[in-house]
Amino acid sequence: MPRRPGLFSIFVIAVLSAAVGIAGADEGERLHAVFEAEWEWTLRENPTLASRLGDLRYNTAWTDISLEAIDRRHQHRLEVLKQLDEIETDALSQTDRLNHTLFRKQYETNVDGHAYQWYLVPMTHREGIQDANSLADSLRFETVKDYEDWIARLRSFPAYMRQTIALMRGGIEARIVQPRVVMQRVPAQIARQVVDDPKRSLFYKPFRDMPNDIGESDRSRLQKQAQQAIAEHVVPAYRELQTFFGDEYLLACYNRVGAWQTPDGKDFYGYRARRFTTTEMTPKQIHELGQREVKRIRAEMEKIVADVGFDGSFAEFLQHMRTDPKFYFDNPNDLLQAYQEIGKRIDPQLPKLFGRLPKIPYDVQPIPMHIAPDTTTAYYRRPSADGRRPGTYFVNLYKPNVRPIYEIEALSLHESVPGHHLQIAIAMELEDLPLFRRYTGYTAFVEGWGLYAESLGEEIGLYQDPYSKFGQLTYEMWRAVRLVVDTGMHAFKWSRQDAIDFFADNAAKTLHDIENEIDRYIAWPGQALAYKIGELKLKELRARAERELATDFDIREFHDVVLSNGAVPLDVLEDIVDEWIASKKV
Repeated sequence: MPRRPGLFSIFVIAVLSAAVGIAGADEGERLHAVFEAEWEWTLRENPTLASRLGDLRYNTAWTDISLEAIDRRHQHRLEVLKQLDEIETDALSQTDRLNHTLFRKQYETNVDGHAYQWYLVPMTHREGIQDANSLADSLRFETVKDYEDWIARLRSFPAYMRQTIALMRGGIEARIVQPRVVMQRVPAQIARQVVDDPKRSLFYKPFRDMPNDIGESDRSRLQKQAQQAIAEHVVPAYRELQTFFGDEYLLACYNRVGAWQTPDGKDFYGYRARRFTTTEMTPKQIHELGQREVKRIRAEMEKIVADVGFDGSFAEFLQHMRTDPKFYFDNPNDLLQAYQEIGKRIDPQLPKLFGRLPKIPYDVQPIPMHIAPDTTTAYYRRPSADGRRPGTYFVNLYKPNVRPIYEIEALSLHESVPGHHLQIAIAMELEDLPLFRRYTGYTAFVEGWGLYAESLGEEIGLYQDPYSKFGQLTYEMWRAVRLVVDTGMHAFKWSRQDAIDFFADNAAKTLHDIENEIDRYIAWPGQALAYKIGELKLKELRARAERELATDFDIREFHDVVLSNGAVPLDVLEDIVDEWIASKKV
Protein backbone atom coordinates (compact mmCIF):
# COMPACT_ATOMS: atom_id res chain seq x y z
CA MET A 1 0.00 0.00 0.00
CA PRO A 2 1.50 3.39 -0.89
CA ARG A 3 2.26 5.61 2.08
CA ARG A 4 0.17 8.72 2.51
CA PRO A 5 2.06 12.02 2.40
CA GLY A 6 3.42 13.12 5.80
CA LEU A 7 1.00 15.12 7.89
CA PHE A 8 3.26 18.13 8.01
CA SER A 9 4.75 17.98 4.50
CA ILE A 10 5.68 21.47 3.43
CA PHE A 11 6.68 21.97 -0.14
CA VAL A 12 7.96 25.53 0.04
CA ILE A 13 11.06 24.87 2.09
CA ALA A 14 13.44 25.18 -0.83
CA VAL A 15 12.49 28.80 -1.35
CA LEU A 16 12.06 29.89 2.24
CA SER A 17 15.58 31.18 2.80
CA ALA A 18 15.35 33.28 -0.34
CA ALA A 19 11.91 34.52 0.63
CA VAL A 20 13.17 35.68 4.00
CA GLY A 21 15.83 37.74 2.34
CA ILE A 22 13.70 39.49 -0.28
CA ALA A 23 13.66 43.22 0.36
CA GLY A 24 10.22 44.58 0.93
CA ALA A 25 8.62 41.17 1.51
CA ASP A 26 5.63 41.24 3.78
CA GLU A 27 6.92 40.87 7.33
CA GLY A 28 4.11 38.54 8.33
CA GLU A 29 4.89 36.25 5.40
CA ARG A 30 8.59 36.30 6.30
CA LEU A 31 7.78 35.38 9.87
CA HIS A 32 5.51 32.50 8.91
CA ALA A 33 8.11 31.27 6.45
CA VAL A 34 10.47 30.95 9.42
CA PHE A 35 7.79 29.17 11.46
CA GLU A 36 7.13 26.66 8.68
CA ALA A 37 10.78 26.00 7.98
CA GLU A 38 11.57 25.57 11.67
CA TRP A 39 8.65 23.23 12.30
CA GLU A 40 9.88 21.10 9.42
CA TRP A 41 13.40 21.25 10.87
CA THR A 42 12.07 20.24 14.29
CA LEU A 43 10.38 17.15 12.89
CA ARG A 44 13.42 16.21 10.82
CA GLU A 45 15.72 16.61 13.82
CA ASN A 46 13.32 14.76 16.13
CA PRO A 47 12.07 11.77 14.13
CA THR A 48 10.48 10.09 17.15
CA LEU A 49 8.45 13.25 17.81
CA ALA A 50 7.34 13.26 14.19
CA SER A 51 6.26 9.64 14.50
CA ARG A 52 4.30 10.32 17.67
CA LEU A 53 2.49 13.16 15.92
CA GLY A 54 1.53 10.86 13.05
CA ASP A 55 4.07 12.08 10.49
CA LEU A 56 5.46 8.89 8.94
CA ARG A 57 8.35 10.34 6.93
CA TYR A 58 11.04 9.65 9.54
CA ASN A 59 9.69 6.37 10.87
CA THR A 60 12.94 4.44 10.44
CA ALA A 61 15.13 6.76 12.52
CA TRP A 62 15.99 7.56 16.11
CA THR A 63 16.94 11.09 17.09
CA ASP A 64 20.62 11.84 16.52
CA ILE A 65 21.92 12.71 20.00
CA SER A 66 25.62 12.80 19.16
CA LEU A 67 27.55 15.76 20.56
CA GLU A 68 28.06 16.94 16.98
CA ALA A 69 24.29 16.96 16.34
CA ILE A 70 23.58 18.72 19.64
CA ASP A 71 26.09 21.46 18.83
CA ARG A 72 24.78 21.75 15.28
CA ARG A 73 21.25 22.31 16.59
CA HIS A 74 22.53 24.94 19.00
CA GLN A 75 24.27 26.83 16.19
CA HIS A 76 21.13 26.53 14.07
CA ARG A 77 19.01 28.16 16.78
CA LEU A 78 21.49 31.02 17.07
CA GLU A 79 21.14 31.61 13.32
CA VAL A 80 17.35 31.55 13.55
CA LEU A 81 17.45 34.18 16.29
CA LYS A 82 19.42 36.37 13.90
CA GLN A 83 16.69 35.85 11.26
CA LEU A 84 14.07 36.94 13.79
CA ASP A 85 16.07 40.10 14.54
CA GLU A 86 15.79 41.05 10.87
CA ILE A 87 11.99 41.07 10.95
CA GLU A 88 10.37 44.45 11.63
CA THR A 89 8.02 43.59 14.48
CA ASP A 90 6.30 46.99 14.27
CA ALA A 91 5.00 45.95 10.84
CA LEU A 92 3.41 42.77 12.17
CA SER A 93 -0.19 42.31 13.18
CA GLN A 94 -0.95 42.05 16.88
CA THR A 95 -1.36 38.27 16.49
CA ASP A 96 1.97 37.89 14.72
CA ARG A 97 3.76 40.04 17.30
CA LEU A 98 2.62 37.52 19.87
CA ASN A 99 3.70 34.65 17.60
CA HIS A 100 7.10 36.30 17.17
CA THR A 101 7.48 36.79 20.93
CA LEU A 102 6.57 33.19 21.78
CA PHE A 103 8.72 31.67 19.06
CA ARG A 104 11.71 33.77 20.04
CA LYS A 105 11.24 32.89 23.69
CA GLN A 106 11.34 29.17 22.89
CA TYR A 107 14.60 29.48 20.99
CA GLU A 108 16.20 31.81 23.53
CA THR A 109 15.32 29.42 26.34
CA ASN A 110 16.96 26.53 24.50
CA VAL A 111 20.04 28.61 23.71
CA ASP A 112 20.36 29.83 27.31
CA GLY A 113 20.15 26.28 28.64
CA HIS A 114 22.78 24.86 26.30
CA ALA A 115 25.67 26.14 28.42
CA TYR A 116 24.64 23.98 31.38
CA GLN A 117 25.10 20.75 29.32
CA TRP A 118 22.09 18.97 30.82
CA TYR A 119 21.98 16.99 27.57
CA LEU A 120 24.74 14.92 29.21
CA VAL A 121 21.94 13.40 31.33
CA PRO A 122 19.95 11.53 28.64
CA MET A 123 18.42 9.10 31.12
CA THR A 124 16.60 9.20 34.44
CA HIS A 125 14.87 6.44 36.35
CA ARG A 126 11.57 7.51 34.73
CA GLU A 127 12.53 8.03 31.11
CA GLY A 128 15.27 7.22 28.69
CA ILE A 129 16.61 4.60 26.36
CA GLN A 130 15.79 1.82 28.82
CA ASP A 131 12.13 2.40 27.84
CA ALA A 132 12.66 3.11 24.13
CA ASN A 133 10.18 0.36 23.27
CA SER A 134 7.32 2.58 24.50
CA LEU A 135 7.60 4.58 21.27
CA ALA A 136 5.72 1.73 19.59
CA ASP A 137 2.69 2.44 21.78
CA SER A 138 2.34 5.82 20.04
CA LEU A 139 2.65 4.49 16.50
CA ARG A 140 0.23 3.06 13.98
CA PHE A 141 0.88 -0.51 12.86
CA GLU A 142 -1.52 -0.98 9.96
CA THR A 143 0.56 -1.73 6.87
CA VAL A 144 3.55 -3.87 5.96
CA LYS A 145 5.52 -0.63 5.60
CA ASP A 146 4.72 0.36 9.20
CA TYR A 147 6.26 -2.89 10.43
CA GLU A 148 9.24 -2.62 8.10
CA ASP A 149 9.91 0.86 9.46
CA TRP A 150 9.92 -0.45 13.03
CA ILE A 151 12.32 -3.25 12.06
CA ALA A 152 14.60 -0.64 10.46
CA ARG A 153 14.52 1.28 13.73
CA LEU A 154 15.44 -1.88 15.63
CA ARG A 155 18.41 -2.47 13.33
CA SER A 156 19.67 1.09 13.81
CA PHE A 157 19.23 0.93 17.59
CA PRO A 158 22.91 0.20 18.43
CA ALA A 159 24.00 3.60 17.06
CA TYR A 160 21.40 5.30 19.24
CA MET A 161 22.69 3.34 22.24
CA ARG A 162 26.31 4.26 21.51
CA GLN A 163 25.37 7.94 21.38
CA THR A 164 23.53 7.63 24.69
CA ILE A 165 26.49 5.98 26.40
CA ALA A 166 28.84 8.61 24.93
CA LEU A 167 26.73 11.39 26.44
CA MET A 168 26.70 9.66 29.82
CA ARG A 169 30.49 9.20 29.71
CA GLY A 170 30.73 12.91 28.98
CA GLY A 171 28.50 13.52 31.98
CA ILE A 172 30.83 11.50 34.20
CA GLU A 173 33.80 13.57 33.02
CA ALA A 174 31.97 16.88 33.47
CA ARG A 175 30.37 15.79 36.78
CA ILE A 176 26.90 16.33 35.32
CA VAL A 177 25.19 13.19 36.56
CA GLN A 178 22.16 12.11 38.57
CA PRO A 179 22.19 11.16 42.26
CA ARG A 180 22.75 7.45 42.88
CA VAL A 181 19.57 7.10 44.96
CA VAL A 182 17.37 7.53 41.89
CA MET A 183 19.62 5.86 39.32
CA GLN A 184 19.89 2.68 41.36
CA ARG A 185 16.37 1.95 40.10
CA VAL A 186 17.64 1.72 36.52
CA PRO A 187 19.55 -1.60 36.45
CA ALA A 188 16.31 -3.56 36.89
CA GLN A 189 14.75 -1.55 34.06
CA ILE A 190 17.66 -2.36 31.74
CA ALA A 191 17.52 -6.01 32.77
CA ARG A 192 13.95 -6.28 31.48
CA GLN A 193 15.28 -5.57 28.00
CA VAL A 194 17.94 -8.29 28.12
CA VAL A 195 15.97 -11.36 27.02
CA ASP A 196 17.04 -14.71 25.64
CA ASP A 197 13.88 -15.14 23.58
CA PRO A 198 13.30 -12.12 21.27
CA LYS A 199 9.56 -12.86 21.26
CA ARG A 200 9.58 -11.87 24.95
CA SER A 201 11.15 -8.50 24.18
CA LEU A 202 9.09 -5.38 24.82
CA PHE A 203 10.12 -4.26 21.32
CA TYR A 204 8.32 -7.25 19.84
CA LYS A 205 4.89 -6.16 21.10
CA PRO A 206 3.62 -4.82 17.71
CA PHE A 207 4.18 -8.25 16.14
CA ARG A 208 2.07 -10.21 18.63
CA ASP A 209 -1.27 -9.04 17.27
CA MET A 210 -0.89 -8.02 13.64
CA PRO A 211 -3.78 -6.82 11.41
CA ASN A 212 -5.73 -9.52 9.62
CA ASP A 213 -5.22 -7.88 6.22
CA ILE A 214 -1.46 -8.54 6.39
CA GLY A 215 -1.00 -11.84 4.60
CA GLU A 216 0.50 -14.90 6.27
CA SER A 217 3.71 -14.81 4.21
CA ASP A 218 4.34 -11.14 5.07
CA ARG A 219 3.37 -11.78 8.69
CA SER A 220 5.84 -14.66 8.98
CA ARG A 221 8.61 -12.69 7.26
CA LEU A 222 8.14 -9.59 9.40
CA GLN A 223 8.02 -11.56 12.65
CA LYS A 224 11.19 -13.43 11.74
CA GLN A 225 12.99 -10.21 10.77
CA ALA A 226 11.88 -8.53 14.00
CA GLN A 227 13.13 -11.43 16.10
CA GLN A 228 16.45 -11.35 14.27
CA ALA A 229 16.79 -7.57 14.70
CA ILE A 230 16.02 -7.82 18.42
CA ALA A 231 18.44 -10.72 18.95
CA GLU A 232 21.28 -9.25 16.88
CA HIS A 233 20.93 -5.51 17.50
CA VAL A 234 18.63 -4.54 20.37
CA VAL A 235 19.57 -7.05 23.07
CA PRO A 236 23.36 -6.74 22.51
CA ALA A 237 22.99 -2.95 22.76
CA TYR A 238 21.24 -3.31 26.12
CA ARG A 239 23.92 -5.74 27.30
CA GLU A 240 26.48 -3.03 26.51
CA LEU A 241 24.43 -0.49 28.47
CA GLN A 242 24.04 -2.96 31.33
CA THR A 243 27.81 -3.35 31.64
CA PHE A 244 28.54 0.37 31.31
CA PHE A 245 25.83 1.36 33.74
CA GLY A 246 26.86 -1.12 36.42
CA ASP A 247 30.62 -0.81 36.05
CA GLU A 248 30.96 2.92 35.40
CA TYR A 249 27.92 5.16 35.55
CA LEU A 250 26.23 4.18 38.78
CA LEU A 251 29.55 4.40 40.63
CA ALA A 252 30.04 7.95 39.33
CA CYS A 253 26.61 9.22 40.42
CA TYR A 254 26.35 11.67 43.31
CA ASN A 255 25.95 10.37 46.84
CA ARG A 256 23.84 13.40 47.76
CA VAL A 257 20.82 14.92 46.01
CA GLY A 258 20.40 18.35 44.50
CA ALA A 259 21.41 20.35 41.42
CA TRP A 260 23.52 22.61 43.67
CA GLN A 261 26.39 20.08 43.49
CA THR A 262 26.71 20.16 39.67
CA PRO A 263 29.06 22.66 38.00
CA ASP A 264 27.39 26.09 38.05
CA GLY A 265 24.65 24.39 40.05
CA LYS A 266 23.20 27.57 41.57
CA ASP A 267 22.87 29.30 38.19
CA PHE A 268 21.64 26.11 36.55
CA TYR A 269 18.80 25.69 39.04
CA GLY A 270 17.89 29.36 38.78
CA TYR A 271 17.61 28.90 35.02
CA ARG A 272 15.42 25.82 35.48
CA ALA A 273 13.15 27.72 37.88
CA ARG A 274 12.70 30.54 35.37
CA ARG A 275 12.18 28.14 32.49
CA PHE A 276 9.52 26.04 34.12
CA THR A 277 7.60 28.84 35.88
CA THR A 278 7.96 31.41 33.04
CA THR A 279 8.61 33.97 35.78
CA GLU A 280 11.64 35.72 37.23
CA MET A 281 11.02 34.28 40.69
CA THR A 282 14.12 33.14 42.55
CA PRO A 283 14.36 29.76 44.31
CA LYS A 284 14.18 31.59 47.64
CA GLN A 285 10.97 33.40 46.67
CA ILE A 286 9.45 30.14 45.42
CA HIS A 287 10.46 28.33 48.62
CA GLU A 288 8.80 30.98 50.80
CA LEU A 289 5.65 31.01 48.66
CA GLY A 290 5.44 27.26 49.05
CA GLN A 291 5.66 27.50 52.81
CA ARG A 292 2.83 30.06 52.88
CA GLU A 293 0.66 27.85 50.67
CA VAL A 294 1.35 24.80 52.83
CA LYS A 295 0.22 26.73 55.89
CA ARG A 296 -2.97 27.96 54.18
CA ILE A 297 -3.99 24.55 52.80
CA ARG A 298 -3.13 22.85 56.09
CA ALA A 299 -5.72 25.03 57.84
CA GLU A 300 -8.41 23.91 55.35
CA MET A 301 -7.46 20.28 55.83
CA GLU A 302 -7.58 20.54 59.60
CA LYS A 303 -11.11 21.96 59.36
CA ILE A 304 -12.22 18.80 57.53
CA VAL A 305 -10.56 16.65 60.20
CA ALA A 306 -12.66 18.47 62.80
CA ASP A 307 -15.83 18.29 60.68
CA VAL A 308 -15.68 14.49 60.33
CA GLY A 309 -15.23 14.17 64.09
CA PHE A 310 -11.90 12.41 63.99
CA ASP A 311 -10.52 11.87 67.49
CA GLY A 312 -6.80 12.31 67.11
CA SER A 313 -4.00 14.51 65.82
CA PHE A 314 -3.51 15.67 62.23
CA ALA A 315 -0.65 13.19 61.84
CA GLU A 316 -2.90 10.40 63.08
CA PHE A 317 -5.60 11.41 60.61
CA LEU A 318 -3.09 11.25 57.75
CA GLN A 319 -2.10 7.79 58.92
CA HIS A 320 -5.77 6.80 59.05
CA MET A 321 -6.22 7.99 55.44
CA ARG A 322 -3.14 6.02 54.36
CA THR A 323 -4.03 2.76 56.07
CA ASP A 324 -7.79 2.29 56.49
CA PRO A 325 -8.82 -0.45 54.01
CA LYS A 326 -12.07 1.35 53.19
CA PHE A 327 -10.04 3.87 51.17
CA TYR A 328 -8.46 1.28 48.87
CA PHE A 329 -9.28 -1.42 46.32
CA ASP A 330 -7.75 -4.88 46.51
CA ASN A 331 -8.28 -5.60 42.83
CA PRO A 332 -6.58 -3.52 40.09
CA ASN A 333 -9.57 -4.02 37.77
CA ASP A 334 -11.85 -2.41 40.36
CA LEU A 335 -9.48 0.54 40.54
CA LEU A 336 -9.45 0.90 36.75
CA GLN A 337 -13.25 0.76 36.65
CA ALA A 338 -13.44 3.51 39.27
CA TYR A 339 -11.24 5.76 37.13
CA GLN A 340 -13.38 5.06 34.07
CA GLU A 341 -16.62 5.74 35.93
CA ILE A 342 -15.49 9.12 37.24
CA GLY A 343 -14.79 10.19 33.66
CA LYS A 344 -18.35 9.32 32.74
CA ARG A 345 -19.55 11.56 35.57
CA ILE A 346 -17.36 14.50 34.57
CA ASP A 347 -17.91 14.55 30.81
CA PRO A 348 -21.62 15.58 30.81
CA GLN A 349 -20.88 18.50 33.15
CA LEU A 350 -18.29 20.21 30.99
CA PRO A 351 -20.72 22.43 28.99
CA LYS A 352 -21.48 24.24 32.25
CA LEU A 353 -17.91 25.54 32.32
CA PHE A 354 -16.77 25.70 28.67
CA GLY A 355 -18.16 27.10 25.47
CA ARG A 356 -15.66 25.15 23.39
CA LEU A 357 -14.91 21.46 23.92
CA PRO A 358 -12.37 19.32 22.05
CA LYS A 359 -13.47 17.07 19.21
CA ILE A 360 -10.76 14.48 19.90
CA PRO A 361 -11.79 11.94 22.58
CA TYR A 362 -9.67 10.41 25.34
CA ASP A 363 -9.53 7.00 26.94
CA VAL A 364 -8.30 5.55 30.24
CA GLN A 365 -5.60 2.87 30.20
CA PRO A 366 -3.34 1.21 32.77
CA ILE A 367 0.29 2.29 32.93
CA PRO A 368 2.34 -0.59 31.42
CA MET A 369 3.34 -2.90 34.23
CA HIS A 370 7.04 -2.94 33.28
CA ILE A 371 7.33 0.75 34.27
CA ALA A 372 4.49 1.06 36.81
CA PRO A 373 6.57 0.32 39.95
CA ASP A 374 8.95 3.22 39.25
CA THR A 375 6.53 5.86 38.07
CA THR A 376 3.88 8.08 39.61
CA THR A 377 0.14 7.72 40.05
CA ALA A 378 -0.92 8.79 36.57
CA TYR A 379 0.05 10.73 33.47
CA TYR A 380 -1.45 11.90 30.18
CA ARG A 381 -0.38 11.30 26.57
CA ARG A 382 -1.59 13.75 23.94
CA PRO A 383 -3.53 12.54 20.87
CA SER A 384 -1.78 12.03 17.57
CA ALA A 385 -1.83 15.11 15.40
CA ASP A 386 -4.10 13.46 12.84
CA GLY A 387 -6.66 12.65 15.55
CA ARG A 388 -6.53 8.92 14.85
CA ARG A 389 -5.11 8.08 18.27
CA PRO A 390 -7.12 9.60 21.13
CA GLY A 391 -5.62 11.26 24.15
CA THR A 392 -4.75 8.74 26.85
CA TYR A 393 -5.11 9.06 30.61
CA PHE A 394 -2.72 6.46 32.03
CA VAL A 395 -3.41 5.28 35.60
CA ASN A 396 -1.15 3.23 37.86
CA LEU A 397 -2.71 -0.07 38.91
CA TYR A 398 0.46 -1.44 40.50
CA LYS A 399 -0.27 -2.20 44.17
CA PRO A 400 -3.88 -0.95 44.23
CA ASN A 401 -3.73 -1.08 48.02
CA VAL A 402 -1.57 2.09 47.93
CA ARG A 403 -3.83 3.98 45.46
CA PRO A 404 -6.42 5.85 47.57
CA ILE A 405 -10.01 6.07 46.35
CA TYR A 406 -10.22 9.63 47.67
CA GLU A 407 -7.65 10.76 45.08
CA ILE A 408 -9.56 9.57 42.03
CA GLU A 409 -11.76 12.63 41.47
CA ALA A 410 -8.96 15.22 41.73
CA LEU A 411 -6.52 13.13 39.72
CA SER A 412 -9.03 12.56 36.91
CA LEU A 413 -9.92 16.24 36.73
CA HIS A 414 -6.21 17.04 36.35
CA GLU A 415 -5.11 14.41 33.84
CA SER A 416 -8.19 14.08 31.61
CA VAL A 417 -10.98 16.65 31.63
CA PRO A 418 -11.22 19.52 32.22
CA GLY A 419 -7.47 19.24 32.73
CA HIS A 420 -4.76 18.07 30.35
CA HIS A 421 -6.86 16.42 27.67
CA LEU A 422 -9.30 19.29 27.31
CA GLN A 423 -6.57 21.94 27.25
CA ILE A 424 -4.10 20.10 24.99
CA ALA A 425 -6.70 18.77 22.55
CA ILE A 426 -8.24 22.22 22.16
CA ALA A 427 -4.77 23.69 21.50
CA MET A 428 -4.15 21.06 18.82
CA GLU A 429 -7.43 22.02 17.15
CA LEU A 430 -6.66 25.77 16.97
CA GLU A 431 -6.07 25.83 13.23
CA ASP A 432 -5.37 29.57 13.11
CA LEU A 433 -2.23 29.12 15.25
CA PRO A 434 1.20 28.20 13.86
CA LEU A 435 2.10 24.55 14.40
CA PHE A 436 4.75 25.32 17.00
CA ARG A 437 2.03 26.81 19.23
CA ARG A 438 -0.43 23.98 18.68
CA TYR A 439 2.00 21.20 19.57
CA THR A 440 4.35 22.76 22.10
CA GLY A 441 3.76 24.82 25.20
CA TYR A 442 4.84 26.03 28.61
CA THR A 443 4.83 23.81 31.67
CA ALA A 444 3.56 26.55 33.98
CA PHE A 445 0.47 26.97 31.80
CA VAL A 446 -0.13 23.28 31.04
CA GLU A 447 0.39 22.00 34.57
CA GLY A 448 -1.04 25.12 36.16
CA TRP A 449 -4.20 24.50 34.15
CA GLY A 450 -4.25 20.87 35.29
CA LEU A 451 -4.08 21.90 38.94
CA TYR A 452 -6.64 24.67 38.41
CA ALA A 453 -8.92 22.08 36.80
CA GLU A 454 -8.89 20.11 40.06
CA SER A 455 -10.47 23.10 41.80
CA LEU A 456 -13.40 23.02 39.35
CA GLY A 457 -14.69 19.77 40.83
CA GLU A 458 -17.03 21.44 43.28
CA GLU A 459 -18.60 23.48 40.46
CA ILE A 460 -19.68 20.31 38.66
CA GLY A 461 -20.90 18.36 41.67
CA LEU A 462 -17.77 16.49 42.77
CA TYR A 463 -16.14 16.43 46.22
CA GLN A 464 -19.47 15.79 47.95
CA ASP A 465 -17.81 13.33 50.29
CA PRO A 466 -15.57 15.06 52.90
CA TYR A 467 -12.83 12.48 52.35
CA SER A 468 -12.90 13.19 48.61
CA LYS A 469 -12.61 16.91 49.39
CA PHE A 470 -9.71 16.07 51.67
CA GLY A 471 -8.24 14.20 48.72
CA GLN A 472 -8.51 17.33 46.57
CA LEU A 473 -6.80 19.37 49.29
CA THR A 474 -4.15 16.66 49.52
CA TYR A 475 -3.47 17.13 45.83
CA GLU A 476 -3.32 20.90 46.21
CA MET A 477 -1.02 20.44 49.22
CA TRP A 478 1.09 18.04 47.16
CA ARG A 479 1.83 20.83 44.64
CA ALA A 480 2.47 23.38 47.38
CA VAL A 481 4.88 20.93 49.03
CA ARG A 482 6.70 20.68 45.70
CA LEU A 483 7.66 24.34 45.87
CA VAL A 484 9.29 23.73 49.24
CA VAL A 485 11.00 20.39 48.67
CA ASP A 486 12.19 20.99 45.10
CA THR A 487 13.88 24.24 46.05
CA GLY A 488 14.91 22.68 49.36
CA MET A 489 16.86 19.87 47.69
CA HIS A 490 18.21 21.70 44.66
CA ALA A 491 19.01 25.12 46.16
CA PHE A 492 19.21 24.71 49.94
CA LYS A 493 20.90 21.30 50.26
CA TRP A 494 18.03 19.38 51.83
CA SER A 495 18.48 15.62 51.95
CA ARG A 496 16.09 13.20 50.29
CA GLN A 497 14.82 12.21 53.74
CA ASP A 498 14.23 15.87 54.67
CA ALA A 499 11.98 16.17 51.61
CA ILE A 500 10.15 12.89 52.31
CA ASP A 501 9.49 13.91 55.92
CA PHE A 502 8.16 17.35 54.98
CA PHE A 503 5.87 15.79 52.37
CA ALA A 504 4.60 13.08 54.73
CA ASP A 505 3.94 15.57 57.52
CA ASN A 506 1.59 17.62 55.36
CA ALA A 507 -0.21 15.34 52.87
CA ALA A 508 -2.12 12.07 53.04
CA LYS A 509 -0.40 10.50 50.04
CA THR A 510 1.02 7.06 50.77
CA LEU A 511 4.72 6.63 51.50
CA HIS A 512 5.16 4.68 48.24
CA ASP A 513 3.80 7.62 46.24
CA ILE A 514 5.77 10.15 48.29
CA GLU A 515 9.07 8.38 47.66
CA ASN A 516 8.33 8.10 43.92
CA GLU A 517 7.41 11.78 43.82
CA ILE A 518 10.52 12.94 45.67
CA ASP A 519 12.70 10.85 43.36
CA ARG A 520 11.00 12.47 40.40
CA TYR A 521 11.88 15.94 41.72
CA ILE A 522 15.46 14.84 42.33
CA ALA A 523 15.84 13.65 38.75
CA TRP A 524 14.01 16.56 37.08
CA PRO A 525 15.20 19.80 38.74
CA GLY A 526 12.66 22.62 38.66
CA GLN A 527 9.86 20.98 36.68
CA ALA A 528 7.70 20.48 39.76
CA LEU A 529 7.68 24.24 40.44
CA ALA A 530 5.44 24.92 37.45
CA TYR A 531 2.18 23.48 38.80
CA LYS A 532 1.46 25.69 41.79
CA ILE A 533 2.89 28.83 40.21
CA GLY A 534 0.65 28.38 37.18
CA GLU A 535 -2.44 27.52 39.22
CA LEU A 536 -2.05 30.57 41.46
CA LYS A 537 -1.80 32.84 38.42
CA LEU A 538 -4.96 31.33 36.89
CA LYS A 539 -6.88 31.77 40.14
CA GLU A 540 -5.58 35.32 40.45
CA LEU A 541 -6.77 36.16 36.94
CA ARG A 542 -10.18 34.57 37.49
CA ALA A 543 -10.64 36.51 40.75
CA ARG A 544 -9.68 39.72 38.97
CA ALA A 545 -12.17 39.09 36.17
CA GLU A 546 -14.97 38.23 38.61
CA ARG A 547 -14.26 41.36 40.65
CA GLU A 548 -14.03 43.77 37.72
CA LEU A 549 -16.85 42.34 35.59
CA ALA A 550 -19.24 41.46 38.42
CA THR A 551 -22.53 40.30 36.89
CA ASP A 552 -21.02 40.43 33.38
CA PHE A 553 -18.55 37.69 34.29
CA ASP A 554 -19.20 34.45 32.37
CA ILE A 555 -17.15 31.46 33.49
CA ARG A 556 -17.53 29.74 30.12
CA GLU A 557 -16.23 32.79 28.30
CA PHE A 558 -13.35 33.21 30.76
CA HIS A 559 -12.22 29.63 30.24
CA ASP A 560 -12.50 29.93 26.47
CA VAL A 561 -10.34 33.08 26.54
CA VAL A 562 -7.70 31.35 28.67
CA LEU A 563 -7.55 28.38 26.30
CA SER A 564 -7.92 30.28 23.03
CA ASN A 565 -4.21 30.84 22.47
CA GLY A 566 -2.78 27.48 23.43
CA ALA A 567 -0.23 27.25 26.22
CA VAL A 568 1.53 30.59 26.75
CA PRO A 569 3.88 32.10 29.37
CA LEU A 570 2.09 33.41 32.44
CA ASP A 571 2.84 37.08 31.72
CA VAL A 572 1.38 36.69 28.23
CA LEU A 573 -1.70 34.99 29.68
CA GLU A 574 -2.17 37.90 32.05
CA ASP A 575 -2.08 40.36 29.14
CA ILE A 576 -4.64 38.27 27.23
CA VAL A 577 -7.06 38.16 30.17
CA ASP A 578 -6.61 41.85 30.95
CA GLU A 579 -7.39 42.75 27.34
CA TRP A 580 -10.52 40.61 27.48
CA ILE A 581 -11.64 42.28 30.71
CA ALA A 582 -11.10 45.72 29.16
CA SER A 583 -13.05 44.76 26.05
CA LYS A 584 -15.99 43.63 28.18
CA LYS A 585 -16.11 46.98 29.93
CA VAL A 586 -16.41 49.00 26.73
